Amino acid sequence: MPTLYHHPYSQHARRVVSLLEAASLPYELHRVALEKGEHRSPEFLALNPNHQIPVFIDGELVLFESHAICRYLCAKHGLTQWYPSDLSTRAKIDQWLDWNQCRLFPTVRDIVLNKVFLGPDGDVAAIARGEAALPELMAILDAGLADRDFLAGSTATLADLSVASNIFQLGLAEIAPDSPHIARWYQRVGQIEGFRKSLPPTTMA
Repeated sequence: MPTLYHHPYSQHARRVVSLLEAASLPYELHRVALEKGEHRSPEFLALNPNHQIPVFIDGELVLFESHAICRYLCAKHGLTQWYPSDLSTRAKIDQWLDWNQCRLFPTVRDIVLNKVFLGPDGDVAAIARGEAALPELMAILDAGLADRDFLAGSTATLADLSVASNIFQLGLAEIAPDSPHIARWYQRVGQIEGFRKSLPPTTMA
């Protein structure tokens, strides 16, 4: 059975769980003890030299990078609901996947890692940098949702599962979208059973 190396507070791992659950695909979870440095162990580095999660193992295939894993799953299992074959729709999905990883994620990391997970050891300058960058990013996301229910059209796709994983992560720092477009979209994504099943416990104990 395929195995996903995962941690419940990794938004990158959760977006893969969202897809696996939404598509009712069989898999096993292997929790990586980030707090104990397991992601830097020789055994884990043999799977992903980037010392990051998720890692997905399917037979002899060892794959890292959450979006690559999601695209692989869609191609292997014909999940055209989540990654349609229509060229323009797929391009739009890829646009938001790249935006999420290249623009939104660094800001989310600056805020949440330093404010929530590192606590008193967090980088105050990084928090300030993230909080300063966030309004522009939320305005971009808001504009992208102004005339549609989901990021690539009228139905949910990989783009929504991915971006929503970062919006949830911001919630750990008690930051909620105040745009009506984003709030309504996030509520719609929250009704997707796979997304709900990916969410971590309400406390980090």
